[in-house]
Amino acid sequence: MPTVAQRYIQGQSCAAAHGPSAPASPVVLMVSGGADSTALLVMACTSKLDIGDGMGRARIARERIFVLHVNHHLRGEESDADEAFVRDLCERYGVPVCVVHASFTDLGGQNLEAAAREVRYAAARRYVRELCAERGCPRSTARIATAHTASDRTETFFMNAIKGSGLAGLSSIPRRRNIIVRPLIDMTHEELCRYLEVAGVGWREDSTNGDTAYLRNFVRHRIVPVARERNANLARVVSAACDVLGDEDAFMAQLAATALRTCTRRCREGLVVIDGARLAAAEVAIARRMVRLVVKQLDPDVRLEFRHVEAVLSCVAAGEGSLTLPGGIDARMEFGALSLRTAAAREELVSGWLRAPGRMPLANGAVLEASLERVPSGEDAVVLARSLAAADDATTSTVLVDAASLGYAEHDVVRLKEDGSGQSAGVMGVRLWVDAPAAGDLMCPLGMHGRSKKVSDILNEEQVPVAERAQVPVVRTAPSGSVVWVGGIRLDDRFKCTAASRVLVKLVIRRVDAA
Repeated sequence: MPTVAQRYIQGQSCAAAHGPSAPASPVVLMVSGGADSTALLVMACTSKLDIGDGMGRARIARERIFVLHVNHHLRGEESDADEAFVRDLCERYGVPVCVVHASFTDLGGQNLEAAAREVRYAAARRYVRELCAERGCPRSTARIATAHTASDRTETFFMNAIKGSGLAGLSSIPRRRNIIVRPLIDMTHEELCRYLEVAGVGWREDSTNGDTAYLRNFVRHRIVPVARERNANLARVVSAACDVLGDEDAFMAQLAATALRTCTRRCREGLVVIDGARLAAAEVAIARRMVRLVVKQLDPDVRLEFRHVEAVLSCVAAGEGSLTLPGGIDARMEFGALSLRTAAAREELVSGWLRAPGRMPLANGAVLEASLERVPSGEDAVVLARSLAAADDATTSTVLVDAASLGYAEHDVVRLKEDGSGQSAGVMGVRLWVDAPAAGDLMCPLGMHGRSKKVSDILNEEQVPVAERAQVPVVRTAPSGSVVWVGGIRLDDRFKCTAASRVLVKLVIRRVDAA
């Protein structure tokens, strides 16, 4: 987000970086042949424009200018005539043109306008990459210039208001997004038409621009004229409001990103776990953004509606609940933590809470089971643990954990009933978090007398193939808590049974071919 100095002072310190010795980075103009983009090309070749490179309004060196035209072939001969017009215009001004031909057979659920826009920007980014590679200059110094105007900004503002939108949508078209700049954003469509008329340059008219079945055309021909009756300066007033909304949206996004970092308890491929209490305590405006940020982190292509975000926050407020979000993302609130995971992550090692007693399916058809046992009177828990471990075979792996070391006092383990073997029939409140090994995981392996060791080093020593490590279950006290057991491999010394242990958590991994 720009500071006051960055917004109102045209980056004098940046000018030196783009002096005569800098590579001639490309400026790609997206030209459709309409009045606005035609004016953009004419101005770029004959006048001064601000392309956001720290130089302010300045002439663009002719060797930097390239034109991109995308022929969508949506209007038959008209589309081809648009292409011919742009080619002739570029020849007239002596600038190279790249024409990309697009077709739309599968929109993938998008409307046609959105799909066409995606194709144009993808083509522009690809063209920039090619030009920068040829010239040996970094892509960050290149620019993609579009011909969006204050009129476009006003229409988009009303369109998003009609469809329903937050700050991001109401801030409409930004002045700049990364290398995409909009040097005509302060001018109206009418002003650009007059400019071309004075210059004696024609332009192409899209015959579909009058079809009010399209929302933009409906806003352009029905809504904006009525609003302009109240304020003849409508485009500039709305554009100024969009600037304010855009700056405030960027500030809120920064706050939400900072808040998310402080309350993220677990983060790995396909999974993010958030502290539910911190999320519930956040201002609702920030909390909504945090949910959206997490989903975007998991799947950038997923678009949440307001109702989805509210449903997630309702689960957080209630302290429990689950739902499936767009893209198959699972959101689940339990035991004070909100976990969101992708559909792909659910198909691999299951990440989540394991109750005791309870069971959790693992990768490759294995199952992790948890139960509680009382140590029979007169018996030693250490001896029990050793005997169980000795009885393990290729199909099972068993470990006993001292419940007190997990923070569960004996009187807290309620409804614990014993049968002849001492097996529990029910328990309240005992739970463990299970997921895959993560970078930086540390534990105090049994037998090392409290010295810590990286889990990755332990897996190396056990010769677990790197490709299989994501399938190794790691049992933890909480999503961001201590490692209790690297399933089937090593118990943490801090959670081992002792002669004083009275209640035990029994963890068993049963393989696919287990009985």
